[in-house]
Amino acid sequence: MNVGIEAINFYGGPAYISVRDLFQARGLDLGRFNNLMMDKKSVGMPCEDPVTNAVNAARPIIDRLTDSEKNSIDLVITASESGLDFGKSLSTYIHDYLGLSRNSRLFEVKQACYGGTAALHMASSYIASQVSPGAKALVVATDVARAAAKNTYAEPSQAVGAIAMLVSDRPEVMELDLGASGYYSFEVMDTFRPMPEIETGDPDLSLLSYLDCLDNSFKAYEEKVEGVNFMHTFDFLAFHTPFPGMVKGGHRKMMRELARISPDQIEEDFNRRVAPSLGYCTQVGNVYSATLYLALCGLIDQADFEDFSRVGLFSYGSGCSSEFYSGILTKHSKAVLSEMMIGKKLAQRYRLDIEEYDRILDLNMEWMFGIKDKEVELSGFTEIYEQFFKGRGLLVLNRVKNYHREYSWS
Repeated sequence: MNVGIEAINFYGGPAYISVRDLFQARGLDLGRFNNLMMDKKSVGMPCEDPVTNAVNAARPIIDRLTDSEKNSIDLVITASESGLDFGKSLSTYIHDYLGLSRNSRLFEVKQACYGGTAALHMASSYIASQVSPGAKALVVATDVARAAAKNTYAEPSQAVGAIAMLVSDRPEVMELDLGASGYYSFEVMDTFRPMPEIETGDPDLSLLSYLDCLDNSFKAYEEKVEGVNFMHTFDFLAFHTPFPGMVKGGHRKMMRELARISPDQIEEDFNRRVAPSLGYCTQVGNVYSATLYLALCGLIDQADFEDFSRVGLFSYGSGCSSEFYSGILTKHSKAVLSEMMIGKKLAQRYRLDIEEYDRILDLNMEWMFGIKDKEVELSGFTEIYEQFFKGRGLLVLNRVKNYHREYSWS
């Protein structure tokens, strides 16, 4: 049967800072700027959290469904490394504010940036099993980087955002090649979050782990899929994108080893098959469990397809777990995604200068994990709230009262 992504949308926050401005303000080496291949970094406000981002990504999908279709959603999986409670999942809030049926399974998964892929495949396996004929599943990957690693080369890529995917037996955006997946995982401390306010690790080890997993997860895919060829099987490629320069390096390594073609040919292949997937990633940064699917959205919106195009996808999460899998895109994929106007919404974000950016970071630090009672004060970002949120019907955080988070529509 056909199973995959029926609809997908991304929410990328209300504001951004220019990565070049950030490099200059932090005194970072501009000689390394081009290696990142980044333009902007999305920034969230104190009235936002993983729940608001998730709901604001999912609501445009849910609002397009009939009542019958909406009630057929009986599985809600959230993927995040930005959880708000050790026990209660983000899915409970998301399910509530989307007005979904109470006859649903709700839970949360975590495995760094791989979590979104784990949730997608869990949902697609459920749909393919036909234990609940006609059912749909909602998968949301939502993450925030509230505590930026200031004055480091990690800071320009640490972003906020959420991807929502409706998974069903009507894969209008991407049909999965069921069973065509290669896995590769092992224990490593490359990047980790030992405390809510700390994201740290070894960048060199992280790069090596990423490349090791790309190589070996594809080898595992080859073992399952007869006649596969990295250069010719896939019309397009989308990789987990900590920063676009890392994707370019991964592609170059694979092409050198598997295709054995000239540097100019590798560059041409990158520009044709990979670069379209980076369009949105350069404008947002790393959104962790959502990043691969932001790359997929960029590919669909910006690439030129034939009626039938196979995409190879590489998912990586530090720690680490990885997967290489594939799916089918069509021209209809582009038509469906265009309704979400992701590019237009990203272009509407407020541009922060460095003083505003640092003030927002300080305000966000007041909203770390474990708050019992606190009200959101808009005074620190009034202009941004008025420009981006007011009257737009977006979900915003109002307060935390006895640990319970209370939201409203802007």
